[in-house]
Amino acid sequence: MSDGVRNLLVSRIKDVADYPKPGVMFKDITPLLADPEAFAALTGALVELAGRYGATKIVGLEARGFILAAPVAVQAGIGFVPVRKAGKLPGATLAQSYELEYGTAEIEVHAEDLSAGDRVMVIDDVLATGGTAEASLSLIRRAGAEVAGVAVLMELSFLPGRAKLAPSLAGAPLDALIVV
Repeated sequence: MSDGVRNLLVSRIKDVADYPKPGVMFKDITPLLADPEAFAALTGALVELAGRYGATKIVGLEARGFILAAPVAVQAGIGFVPVRKAGKLPGATLAQSYELEYGTAEIEVHAEDLSAGDRVMVIDDVLATGGTAEASLSLIRRAGAEVAGVAVLMELSFLPGRAKLAPSLAGAPLDALIVV
């Protein structure tokens, strides 16, 4: 990705102080999504990574990951598979729980949407603590598919997401378009 594209993306991300609680600097990507040039540049950068990874399916993580992943899948001409919070998908699912800062959560994928031979790229908006991404990699492998790589719009370098995710990647690439 060029410096021009990176600068465009960064310029469209708005800092919101003290959201969702005092002391937190929230990175709001909605201005980026509202700008067709920036959203297209982001999609193009992720499509390029999908090609480099040799992805045959794209997994988007609920909820903002859906927004980023779906247009990538369409442009790349490959399938999109949502990974959702528990209880949101009908039919047979695979579930994976993971640790949160205060408790646990669970995500699910339709069991039949991934299979042996699939090379799956995971897309999300932010890599923070790495829990959701790590759980998604487990789901992908339990479905019999291969992890092709993980791509995020933004990595929060002051949180341990990359280090936590490294063992689960098992050599697959992790790309952050922006590191803050």
